[in-house]
Amino acid sequence: MRLINLNLNDMKTGEVTSYVNCSFDYNGHNIAYLKTGKGKPVLLLHGFAEDSYVWRKQVDFLQSHCQLIVPDLPGSGRSDLLTDTHALSMEALAACVYGLLQHEGIDQCIVIGHSMGGYIALALVEQYPAIISAFGFVHSTAYADNEEKKKNRQRGIEIIGKNGGHAFIRITTPNLFSKKFKEAHNDEIEDLIERGQSFTDKALQQYYFAMMNRPDRTKILSGSGKSVLFIIGTEDVAAPLNDVLKQTHLPAVAYIHILQNTGHMGMWESPADVNRFLQNFINQ
Repeated sequence: MRLINLNLNDMKTGEVTSYVNCSFDYNGHNIAYLKTGKGKPVLLLHGFAEDSYVWRKQVDFLQSHCQLIVPDLPGSGRSDLLTDTHALSMEALAACVYGLLQHEGIDQCIVIGHSMGGYIALALVEQYPAIISAFGFVHSTAYADNEEKKKNRQRGIEIIGKNGGHAFIRITTPNLFSKKFKEAHNDEIEDLIERGQSFTDKALQQYYFAMMNRPDRTKILSGSGKSVLFIIGTEDVAAPLNDVLKQTHLPAVAYIHILQNTGHMGMWESPADVNRFLQNFINQ
């Protein structure tokens, strides 16, 4: 495990975040993660074509309230893509995350997932329920892809193969943000797009394949007995408001927050609200 004490200054936002940059060996693959704060363990899982950097505004705020574990999922950021499976799956990603929690000696934690990270959180709760005390979705869903979405995923896989992953990210990323945010903060969107250059075509295609083939896990919402957080954007085209609202009655205890004029990236579009919602859920 590498341990590097960092004091990261974000030149665009002026934010200063102190954390420890770590890695561990998972079946011969280097998996990177950051760790910061003390107290109740909280795991933050990023989404497709993202890495731990996408949570930077939440890390800056939450590190004084809890212990944060924020991995680069396999194939993202500084983490190796898993090569011991011919086709990546949510279950394989969840098993890797579980390995990280074991490596850190964490017996129980809260897990929060953005988009694809929410799918992994559900697989984690399904496979290793004892280690998760509560879980949350930030612009995510327990539904499986419908047939139209599966066709779109397959087209995405083909486009990545033909034009390259970064070209695909450049086309699709702006659609994740609200119109208002795009007009005012195009530089932040460009920042996220440029970070996408680090992804291999294979990693992006594997993520799409895994998302396309994941099962419906609404039974986890109704049967886990755990508290569930929902953060939903009114302009989210990837996890639409009405679709997510249909799931919010399933958990025994649900915390539901709707972000007005916000797309799929509430962590960047409405960080103060998201930070407050996360803090309240962590302190429940």
